[in-house]
Amino acid sequence: MKETLINKAYEVACERYAEVGVDTEQVLRQLQDFHLSLHCWQADDVKGFEVQAGALSGGIQSTGDFPGAARNIDELRADVLMAKSLIPGSHRLNLHEIYGDFGGKVVDRDEVTVDHFRSWIDWAREHDTLLDFNSTSFSHPKSGNLSLANPDKGIRDFWVEHTCRCRDIANEMGKAQGDPCIMNLWVHDGCKDVSVNHYLYRTLLKESLDRIFAKEQPCMKDSIEGKVFGIGLESFTVGSHDFYTAYAAKNNKLLTIDTGHYHPTESPADKVSAVLPFVSELMLHVSRPVRWDSDHVTIMDDPTMELFAEIVRAGALDRVHYGLDFFDGSINRIGAYVIGARSAQKCMLRALLEPSELISRHEMAGEGYKVLAMLEEQKAMPWQAVYDEFCLRNNVPVGHSFIAEIDNYVDQVISKR
Repeated sequence: MKETLINKAYEVACERYAEVGVDTEQVLRQLQDFHLSLHCWQADDVKGFEVQAGALSGGIQSTGDFPGAARNIDELRADVLMAKSLIPGSHRLNLHEIYGDFGGKVVDRDEVTVDHFRSWIDWAREHDTLLDFNSTSFSHPKSGNLSLANPDKGIRDFWVEHTCRCRDIANEMGKAQGDPCIMNLWVHDGCKDVSVNHYLYRTLLKESLDRIFAKEQPCMKDSIEGKVFGIGLESFTVGSHDFYTAYAAKNNKLLTIDTGHYHPTESPADKVSAVLPFVSELMLHVSRPVRWDSDHVTIMDDPTMELFAEIVRAGALDRVHYGLDFFDGSINRIGAYVIGARSAQKCMLRALLEPSELISRHEMAGEGYKVLAMLEEQKAMPWQAVYDEFCLRNNVPVGHSFIAEIDNYVDQVISKR
């Protein structure tokens, strides 16, 4: 009976959207090709698997201590697979370097090799999952306030070597999966208080990046990520948005737009059309800042819906890659995965269902009230019926019924940790 009701609701939605020139079947095909890169660090609050792991530091903070965080690589993989089973479509997995399979051995970050990720490559192949990657500059004795921009050449060289090795690993991942692995580079470098050496630090960062990117890596793509500030480094950020935007445009790198890395009054969505004329591709890290870069779980809020709408309106679906980047340890972590991923999908679906060409014609004709009227009416259109149909076709729970699946996993698996 429930399936019949979902089908009937979808049929009505098809007719409603057809009235404004939108083909819901085409939209469902586009949504099927919308692949999120799920972030491994949601499963364990960014702890990773280094034997010598220390406390979280370097501008990073995870809040909450909800029971059941993954304690090892097997538990994390099981949790990721559980989350994926409740999210319609096919999705990638984004790994930080500290999540290597180190086999109980101490491996410093300038010693890491692809061998520490062979089991991940095999696991990904077995589970039809593509991998993305990140270098890890935080939570290390040599992290301090400055890594790639450190005036100490020894420390700077350490992090350059680490990042070069991460690019080697990402390239091997891309080669193994037959699809480019996107490696994101973000470093926390900055100053707690007033500094007079801004130009020095940025010159050093540029020199480090030039060294890192000197080697051609045909099976991976480099993405670079800026930020307003880091926790404990509030006064100055070396890798600001201006810095990385300029570097990406000049050196043909992907630019990462992290929705939590801007001033609260800025619109990450507006950055899409501002930078796309100058960079070939974008990477998104989608989270939900609450007053600051707090990495709350993605929901269908106005900034996220506007972000995906801007991508669709720009005709940039094939130039943008999509990753999640929240780490909320205050709630069930698998629930966080599922809510965040499905919310991002719903935002993309709403963007795809917008009759953009029709609205654009009204705008170009100077019919401003029709633009506003159409945009407002879209908010009340039956997009949810289309998403329910998408879930049904992908054999995942429809609506809030995924909650029971997570509760069962908690009873059978997580409660025994």
